[in-house]
Amino acid sequence: MSDSPARHLALQGASNFRDLGGYATRDGRTTRWRHIFRSNHLGQLTADDIEIVRALGVKSAFDFRGLEERTAGVCVVNEITVHSLPIEPTVVASLRAELARGALTGAVATELMRESYRNYVRHNTHSFRMLFGHLLEDRAPLVIHCTAGKDRTGFASALILHALGVPDDVIAEDYLLTNRHYKRDVSSVSDLPADALDAIGSVNASYLDAAFDAVSRDYGDVETYLRDGLKLGAAERTALKERYLQS
Repeated sequence: MSDSPARHLALQGASNFRDLGGYATRDGRTTRWRHIFRSNHLGQLTADDIEIVRALGVKSAFDFRGLEERTAGVCVVNEITVHSLPIEPTVVASLRAELARGALTGAVATELMRESYRNYVRHNTHSFRMLFGHLLEDRAPLVIHCTAGKDRTGFASALILHALGVPDDVIAEDYLLTNRHYKRDVSSVSDLPADALDAIGSVNASYLDAAFDAVSRDYGDVETYLRDGLKLGAAERTALKERYLQS
């Protein structure tokens, strides 16, 4: 029996709320439990959920939602300071444009998802750079999230684990845990066909691969992206590991 904390916390008003702790790194250390959480938005937490989040000691949230998204689901935990790192959503508008043209298929929807991940690197690196600036200020325990907590948050989580030295296969496994824990809400996109809803309502290894393909094309490799794109030099990487790893 493992005595490790639960990775996934089954909150009633949020899904996919989970801990990035407990992952072994290449240098033999482990990511710290109860320091960095990832989730969907925190605007529908129940009273019981709020008590759980308070007990975790979370005081900071880093929110990748765009302007309208943020107003639709304001964080309900008064003690949490929310830091906005906006990445405006584009996929649903693109899907509806393809639907209007009569060209929307599951394959098209999947490719639009991949393109959105490429654009995280091409157009939104500054938001991820800001996240790491906050992480270096040691605000843990903290939570990172967007609306669904799977795409913008998924790429951010992968970058954090990369920066801490977690192997690629473990990062991919953590990313795909979303498909186990995310409760799909299609109420705002119920006009889209089922295969498109499947593409946007889950995560796929090819989505994360598309982001890292863009990293390779634009920066050469992940290490160069961390250094030049996210401004994580040797001193910053060491500081991150001191904060978020244990022996």
